[in-house]
Amino acid sequence: MNQCEMCKSGVEPGAHLHQQNRNKSRFLPQTCRTRRELTPREEEAGSPGEETVEDLLGLVCSPQSPWALLEGSSAEDRFLRELAIRNPLMLKDAFLYSYFRSLRVVDKEVTLVDKDLLKFPKLEELVLSANEIKEIDTANLPPTLKVLELYGNTITSMECLCARPPPGLQHLGLGHNKLLGPLQSVYITSQHWPNLVSLDLGFNDLTDLQGMVASLSTLKHLRLLVLQGNPLALVPYYRGFTIDSLAQLCVLDDITVSSSEKYQFRGLHHSGDFLPHEAQFVVTIGNIRGVLDSSILDPEPGPQGPFISYSYYVTYDFVEDEEGEGNEFEGVLAEIFKPSPSTEEVTKEVTPVTAPAPLTAAPPDDSAPEEAEDSAESGPTTASQSQSQSQSQDLEESGVSFGSLSLPRSIGSAELAKLRPRMDLRLCPSPGTVLFSTVRKPWTDVIPCNYEMQHTLRDLVPLKAFLMAGTTVTIVEEKILSWPAVPPPVDTPLPAKKGKGEKAQKKKEKDKQGKDSDDKEAKGKREKEQKALKKKRGLSKELRQDPPELRVLGSGLVVLEPLLAGEPLVSTLCKFGVIRTLESDRLTFLRDSKNKKGKKAPEAGRSKTKVPLLSGHESDYQPEPLTVEVQIQLNQCRSAEEALRTLAV
Repeated sequence: MNQCEMCKSGVEPGAHLHQQNRNKSRFLPQTCRTRRELTPREEEAGSPGEETVEDLLGLVCSPQSPWALLEGSSAEDRFLRELAIRNPLMLKDAFLYSYFRSLRVVDKEVTLVDKDLLKFPKLEELVLSANEIKEIDTANLPPTLKVLELYGNTITSMECLCARPPPGLQHLGLGHNKLLGPLQSVYITSQHWPNLVSLDLGFNDLTDLQGMVASLSTLKHLRLLVLQGNPLALVPYYRGFTIDSLAQLCVLDDITVSSSEKYQFRGLHHSGDFLPHEAQFVVTIGNIRGVLDSSILDPEPGPQGPFISYSYYVTYDFVEDEEGEGNEFEGVLAEIFKPSPSTEEVTKEVTPVTAPAPLTAAPPDDSAPEEAEDSAESGPTTASQSQSQSQSQDLEESGVSFGSLSLPRSIGSAELAKLRPRMDLRLCPSPGTVLFSTVRKPWTDVIPCNYEMQHTLRDLVPLKAFLMAGTTVTIVEEKILSWPAVPPPVDTPLPAKKGKGEKAQKKKEKDKQGKDSDDKEAKGKREKEQKALKKKRGLSKELRQDPPELRVLGSGLVVLEPLLAGEPLVSTLCKFGVIRTLESDRLTFLRDSKNKKGKKAPEAGRSKTKVPLLSGHESDYQPEPLTVEVQIQLNQCRSAEEALRTLAV
């Protein structure tokens, strides 16, 4: 009876399999069983209601059968399935335990390895990855093991594996665990693993590179090593120092060790104790594109203001180095981006509020963006100088920090809550990080940030956690409202005495008569007139500024995990969607056309925004998305000379 006939008769195939297993004529014990009886043979004619061996094998091997083997099953699984049909009496415990050479128990929430593993006398490979094992009693491991994989568990120390390790073990995989501290290198010696050929300790929290390499040098048979993903692999000289210290190594972090590498880093292991335990990163932020010019949406300012100015910058968070000396800009940046306190706290702090001192600001004309751009680009773009100048300039321009807001007058708590700018949570650094920002730049179609900052960190364990989480990059628009300052009271001069006035008048007449043809006197008068004009203009530029209003234009996460996996550079174009519209681009183009005053040649760096003005092309209009270029590079030494150069510095 085939499968179709069984279905028509309403009988489940499992029942026939069970009936087949009870076929006494086939499975009666015999006193002498030859090898021929265990091999496949033609089935003797049975009763019409029984399936043949071929029919049962067809149910097992057919892909449409419910008893078919799962995808990815090994040849051993197929052999055991066929053996259960041909000769089920052989499937006893002793046969099964001695049959298996490899055992894989993956992602089954295993927490304990007991003595039942010792029932496998010929087991050579044991895979217990992606479970919940904290420690293993090596007395329960079969001594015949050659491969032991424990990836993705919660093992915190290798001490438990060194009690009675399998003597013939050749590969040990402990990646993605929680091995922590410099003492783990004590348990990786030839005393515990004399025949180890391959070792994978990747993505743990190992920090002592020099101590780890010293222990690994005792493993004479070691040829393959994986240490990437650990904090110790973030130092610039990691690969060169490891290759030079382990001369017999063939593959490091899945990359073949070449003879040129061995030559370039020769002799570096002699200076291992003097090399700094620190990681170096360089963050570069390039151009911002697709920013909406918000000034075209504002009304023209009146004689009493407000005069509105906009600037744009990029922020990112980076881990704070608690162990090292830290960055000299941490305090300033942390204060600038500090979240505002509650309304009650602010009112308590600023109850006796006084008017802020007037600040000198540019008038709201075309010269303001040029002056701001010149001041922004005048500072160097190196790591330390650009950041310090930008932060001091920001503090001078704004005159406030979000920690304590200066107010023009004393007001109530309700009014204060309305006027106080609300802090966007995306502008707050995450715990353990510091927020860094580029220099403020005025609006252009392509805003060049020209930002470069070097970060040197010595506390490597928090650094690894930060790289796993990534950094948040944010584009911020800063809006500042300026108002004319209240002019100071003019003091009325006292009337001069008559005698002194006559003497002064006579003296002036004599001077005029003696120097009528003197060119120097004419130049002096011109200089005085120019100074007077500048003074008047300076008085007109005296404005008081409101606290800056910040608006997040776009924010996103930059994945930094490739830096842990051995990649030296993460370069990405952060995309935050489209915030410009056809109408906004049209207004921007009209304003720029008026400013050009008939110039035919467009300025370099401007986008082709003429398309929105042509009604026939409005259907093809595609606004440019908001983007920013970000690069984060992990410094890596390419030779021993380059690594030793850091000692001289």
